[in-house]
Amino acid sequence: MIARLRLDDPTTSSRFDGGVVGLVATGVSLAVAGVFAGLIGASVPDPVVAVGDAIIDMSPGGAVRLGIATLGRSDKPALLLGTVVVTLALGTAYGARSRGSWKAMIRLLLAFGVLGVVASTAAPATNLFLTAVTYLMAAVVGTATAAGLCLVLVGPRRPAPGKVLTGDPRRPPATRRAFFGWAGVGLATAGVAAAGGAKLRSAGRVEAARADVLLPAPAVTGPAAPATATGFAEVTGLSPRLTPSADFYRIDTALVVPQVDPDSWSLQLKGMVDTPFEITLAELLAEDLVETEVTLSCVSNEIGGDLVGNARWLGVPLHRLLDRAGVQADAGQVIGRSVDGFTAGFPIEAVRDGRTALVAVGMNGEALPVRHGFPARLVVSGLYGYVSATKWLSQIELARWDDFDAYWIPRGWSKLGPVKTQSRIDVPSSSGSVKAGVVPVAGVAWAPSRGISRVEVQVDDDPWQEAVLGPEASSDTWVQWRWDWPATTGDHKVRVRATDGAGETQTDKRTSPAPNGASGYHTVKVRVSGTA
Repeated sequence: MIARLRLDDPTTSSRFDGGVVGLVATGVSLAVAGVFAGLIGASVPDPVVAVGDAIIDMSPGGAVRLGIATLGRSDKPALLLGTVVVTLALGTAYGARSRGSWKAMIRLLLAFGVLGVVASTAAPATNLFLTAVTYLMAAVVGTATAAGLCLVLVGPRRPAPGKVLTGDPRRPPATRRAFFGWAGVGLATAGVAAAGGAKLRSAGRVEAARADVLLPAPAVTGPAAPATATGFAEVTGLSPRLTPSADFYRIDTALVVPQVDPDSWSLQLKGMVDTPFEITLAELLAEDLVETEVTLSCVSNEIGGDLVGNARWLGVPLHRLLDRAGVQADAGQVIGRSVDGFTAGFPIEAVRDGRTALVAVGMNGEALPVRHGFPARLVVSGLYGYVSATKWLSQIELARWDDFDAYWIPRGWSKLGPVKTQSRIDVPSSSGSVKAGVVPVAGVAWAPSRGISRVEVQVDDDPWQEAVLGPEASSDTWVQWRWDWPATTGDHKVRVRATDGAGETQTDKRTSPAPNGASGYHTVKVRVSGTA
């Protein structure tokens, strides 16, 4: 009797049941594809990640800026979750419309697979054949799940001996309970499989390889300021001079952190050079390495924001590698390419004008963290990260300035990205409350490659007061500052401004980060209570 039933007969299930079939089949298909992708490696991307990356690449600059401004560091998890939710919703809607037809699910899941393959073409490491086979296998498993659920849903129940079967024989209560039970099992299995796929793609294997990397002692060590200084260590809430690696901001286009095997990795020097070459991580580590502090800042950092940090970087001076390659006279742009296809470009003058420019392999005394670019990245003082700080570096290419626009330039950002002179109040916090009396006002200021010569603080419309500067490792780093405020009762506005080593004081004109970095004074509102 079961053989005579058509599993794709719309009369065999309701739209609700069909939606459940579509939801489970789609979830299982996504999870299976994720597991296979995790087992195979970087040559087959997870379909959710592939589609999410494609969404980022196709999004106009305004949409990307809005996402960063609205969600901050949660933008990537939100996009991944949104991609999953939308995909499951489409599967549910299509399943409801087709009332659980497994033939309809074949068409849907194959369409999802084709979309995933198309989205995967943007990833340089993708093997399209393996990716297509993987997604096809996932679609087969998802379709089999749909067919199985349909079979459970419409399978008739034979009456027990001496009993009369009542109700609709196509949908008896026991069968519906079994249907929802198996649907629950399917969803739970998909969830476990999705977690397993994520674990397979996690940094576990690469992290273990990273732990085995032994960094040599630097041949040249840049200046280092004291970790603490009189009058600064006791200020609770003040940013430390060195930002711990775990707290250092991460802004990039990678939805999932690239996992790069250090043993098979190499860096290519190519383009407008006389002698292109490749260099491995072991060969980089054998070079005379330089260790020095550099402050990096994201162009998306709002006034008073935390997308800035100071770290101690270990690496090979970029000019040394370019000299070895022999840069041709017409070359005007240095292009960094990531393993995931991201590009950043900056003027070659930034390598030749004496500022710090490194192919970095270490951060704060250890191998680069995976999330910060392991096994190698670019660090260039005085330039925003979007034009210089390529992580998971795979290629350095020399080109004419007008011949290439890197990733963010067609999306509306300035091609030149010098870091603006900036300052930030860390304490007291905005809208905070303090007691009347002497209150420390403190924070950090930065103008990498130029340094900070003066920081001033203003309360309400009173005259500007010069703050005390903490020790500065070099002109490449931020500097701590402090001013003791004789605070009086009432509500006050406290603002700060900095002057860089070239004598330029930051402007009070407030602008948004796009297209070349935010400007304006950081201002906090403070309520002072009690009497001194």
